[in-house]
Amino acid sequence: MKNFEYLAPKTVKDALTLLAGDQGDSKVIAGGQSLLLLMGHGLVTPKYLIDIKGISSLNYLQKTQSGLEIGSLTTHRSVETSPLIRNGFCVLAQMEGALASLETRNWGTLGGNVCHADPKGDVCPVLIALGAKVKMISLRGERTMAVEDFSTGYFETALNPDELLAEIQVPNPAPRTGTAYHKFTMIEGDYAIVSTTVSITLDASNEKCKDARIVLGAVAPAPMRAKRAEKVLVGREIKDSLLQEAAQIASEEAEPVSDMHASDEYKRELVKVLVKRVGKEALEKAGMA
Repeated sequence: MKNFEYLAPKTVKDALTLLAGDQGDSKVIAGGQSLLLLMGHGLVTPKYLIDIKGISSLNYLQKTQSGLEIGSLTTHRSVETSPLIRNGFCVLAQMEGALASLETRNWGTLGGNVCHADPKGDVCPVLIALGAKVKMISLRGERTMAVEDFSTGYFETALNPDELLAEIQVPNPAPRTGTAYHKFTMIEGDYAIVSTTVSITLDASNEKCKDARIVLGAVAPAPMRAKRAEKVLVGREIKDSLLQEAAQIASEEAEPVSDMHASDEYKRELVKVLVKRVGKEALEKAGMA
């Protein structure tokens, strides 16, 4: 690991001031369990390391009239165990329970995971299925965008060099909505070989699909929605045969590459299996919502 200067601002303003003067030589650390690995391998060599973990004002989880507001420094464990999450947003707790180890969840932050932008990551696919947004701040002001648009490629995001990810905003789910998540791994808690999140909203009759989101992880440079597969479900009564059709289309939309864990063909088969399985779970939850 190359030498770097360690900076630990105690306020958001101090952190943003450091970033405003940055010339591309800095990296923000918010837990560090992913960034330090990259630094150890020489893949990232910052001149300055800006540690924001001690900025307490970015560590919160609160319910509002429109949904949830989660500070970027909120830990995975806080999300996993919060009563606010388990009351209406339980898929987030489901996802967090399968993320890495307890030690990692106790220290790692939601914002750090989102900004790391690993296409195999657990958090972003679920946030996309929930229609979440991120709020970014700088000395110039603030802006928000859908999580769906935040990851732009392998370990790349829409975050500008002078910006911090400050908050994740999760809207209240529509009535009769169910969301489910599952990832396939070789070792429990490991990165996904393929992950699938499905959200289904039923119409007033509780019979036909009013809206659907199918989000795939680890099968493209960034988490992706299988939009053609979603269209198959909308406006129709969801049965096993329809879920199977959507799963087939989702597997065709995926862009997996072969690696040491599985071939691209095997990953497409996993997409087919998981979309149908997770879709059925989401449909059951929607019927009970």
